[in-house]
Amino acid sequence: MANPRTPTAKAKVSGAAIKNPQRHKTRADPKVVDLGKASSFLKGGALAAWDGFKRELPWLTEADRGLVEIASMIRGRFMDGEDVGVSAINQLRMCLAQMGATPADRSKITVPDGDDSDPADKFFGRPN
Repeated sequence: MANPRTPTAKAKVSGAAIKNPQRHKTRADPKVVDLGKASSFLKGGALAAWDGFKRELPWLTEADRGLVEIASMIRGRFMDGEDVGVSAINQLRMCLAQMGATPADRSKITVPDGDDSDPADKFFGRPN
């Protein structure tokens, strides 16, 4: 069985793209689209849950919509005060793990760091 493809970004960093340029020249990183607005069928607590997931898990993308919809519907039932069974709780737990929302799974998420410098530093004499 062949080894899985090395992602383009990893190939550039590791030097694999330089070692075998013909292997990597036609590859392109997939375009990533923001999670976007909640689906129209989400109402009440499910809509609030969607907004919460979008705020809490900024790395989620359009490709995660189905999973976020399921998690939003289950969390929305909690928020609406409905009785939620053990199987729904387990399903929500699995969704949270898949979305990187648990401490163990969050450690596997790589989010680009933003600029940590404060623009006010140059005016208040704080070191960079």
